Amino acid sequence: MGQLLVYVATALVALVVLLTRLRLREPGPHAGRFVPLLHVTAGIIGLVVWILFLLLPLSSPLGSSLAGVVGLFFLWLVVVAGIFLMVRWLPSRGKHAGGAAGRRGPSGPAVSIVAHLGTLVLVVWLTWAYVTAIV
Repeated sequence: MGQLLVYVATALVALVVLLTRLRLREPGPHAGRFVPLLHVTAGIIGLVVWILFLLLPLSSPLGSSLAGVVGLFFLWLVVVAGIFLMVRWLPSRGKHAGGAAGRRGPSGPAVSIVAHLGTLVLVVWLTWAYVTAIV
């Protein structure tokens, strides 16, 4: 059961990274270029390494414990970058404020908050599963 939850959590993290990338392609204000690029790049690297770690035997380099740690490291980068992306939804003040804080609906801050806090919970679960040798 624990391993099944690891695979489901991995799929959900992949979904969040993919949807974040698709949302960042939409016109509108974004959090610069570095943070979204870090979010997507770390997500792809982390997911590829993590999935290979899950699927390959321990005797292969990408099935080793080090690969699991590297995969988790990149997934934690996704969480940190995602939190920075969420900050763009905070209301702005000042003469030139505007933009992202005014967006509403399904593309607004609620979706971003749920997705990125959900990713935090999922990566905590994956880390716990790794540390307790579920995977």
